[in-house]
Amino acid sequence: MTATYDQWLETYSDAFDASPGRIGIACPNCGHFCLQRIFTGDLDRLVGYCHFWCDNCRTGIFVGRTDIPEGAVIRDIHVPENERVPRIPSYRLIQDL
Repeated sequence: MTATYDQWLETYSDAFDASPGRIGIACPNCGHFCLQRIFTGDLDRLVGYCHFWCDNCRTGIFVGRTDIPEGAVIRDIHVPENERVPRIPSYRLIQDL
């Protein structure tokens, strides 16, 4: 069974303050501890958006207009899309209905 958007958002909220790198929370979809997040935003204001997904089941959500926690992996929004690193892998996007 696929986790709902609300379940993903709750997991994102739990993982928001996790240190960069490995997030010690299980994926709401498959249960593996393979969650990843990459923010894209303004490096000075620490506001942007986030891709949040599981490397195991390649499922996740997109969170728009969010604060960026200190120490997070951030892609500069002022850099052209095709030059931003790290790259975000393709994953199945769960949307809010």
